[in-house]
Amino acid sequence: MSQRAAGPRLSDRQRLSWLRLIRTPNVGPATFRDLINRFGSAETALEMLPELMISGGARKIVRIPSIAEAEAEVETARRAGARFVGIGEVDYPSLMKSMDHPPPLLAVKGEGAVFRLPAVAIVGARNASLAGIKMARTLAAELGREGYGIVSGLARDDTAAHQGSIASGTTGVLAGGLDLPYPPENAGLCEEIAERGGAIISEMPFGWQPRAQDFPRRNRLVAGAALGLVVVEAAQRSGSLISARLAGEMGRLVFAVPGSPLDPRAAGTNALLKDGAILVTEVSDITGAIAPLVGALAPRTTPLGEPPDFSATPPPGEDDRARVVEALGPTPVAVDEIIRHTGLHPAQVFMVLLELDLAGRLERHAGGNVSLVFGVS
Repeated sequence: MSQRAAGPRLSDRQRLSWLRLIRTPNVGPATFRDLINRFGSAETALEMLPELMISGGARKIVRIPSIAEAEAEVETARRAGARFVGIGEVDYPSLMKSMDHPPPLLAVKGEGAVFRLPAVAIVGARNASLAGIKMARTLAAELGREGYGIVSGLARDDTAAHQGSIASGTTGVLAGGLDLPYPPENAGLCEEIAERGGAIISEMPFGWQPRAQDFPRRNRLVAGAALGLVVVEAAQRSGSLISARLAGEMGRLVFAVPGSPLDPRAAGTNALLKDGAILVTEVSDITGAIAPLVGALAPRTTPLGEPPDFSATPPPGEDDRARVVEALGPTPVAVDEIIRHTGLHPAQVFMVLLELDLAGRLERHAGGNVSLVFGVS
């Protein structure tokens, strides 16, 4: 097993604070980033959470995980042969840093070296045909021989891609906790991937049973961890099409393997091709398009993004908060539009949005858009 590369590392105290902050209800990757950028550390942000929630209009302060609970999850990870890796650390998937709102902390089991390979995601249909299974396995194996890592979601339809690339480097992304692979029959595959130089990752807590809404979140990480995404088979209503849409929104290349018009498992891939996806019949179709992008997707200049200058203006007052809330509605709008409409300093708008988010009153959308959640107190 290879040694981990040297580089910046969180201290044990920082790691516990990061874990407590990201496990707090209403704190997602975007909110985490804004809190760190505003207060300088997760430790200070944790102290400020109750005040921020009240300012955002929350009637009830959510419970913040204790230090003991964070320590227990770190110990659970250790016993499982896993660890928590922060976004600024070396063993963090390098391509994931360039996506919108990357998870600040990942549970990782296996070798971080696989994250430094240029990666291609491969996804398929849950009820894949024998031809689809063979195609996914073949593409994964040939891409591996060309020096690419393979990313997929460890679902039934993803098994062939992982099996084809297990010798060259594969990353499995889980929708639930690292200790609860889904489907359960892939638990052995997870162990084999970790033991043979690949990695299994999750942003969810240990012991988390995946729910329906967690799979699109998993698909987002699959797309974000790769330069491009290949859909081998997909019905018209398929999780693989969600992955393809997310990949396109992130600026990743989208590939599709054509199929018979008579096979419903090819309806989604054929539709992708009509919409401009790159047609794939052999591995060179992928490598020819991907090769020029290797090294082109640079991570953000700072691990948690460029912060607004909060020191340039006083904190927002009640009138400022009212103006921002009035500008919001159920339809997603860009933050820049809110700034122009209200005439407030960007830092003041960001602060109000942060308060609303922590109070559970804000919903974030693709492209940095936001909307107000009604009926939530």
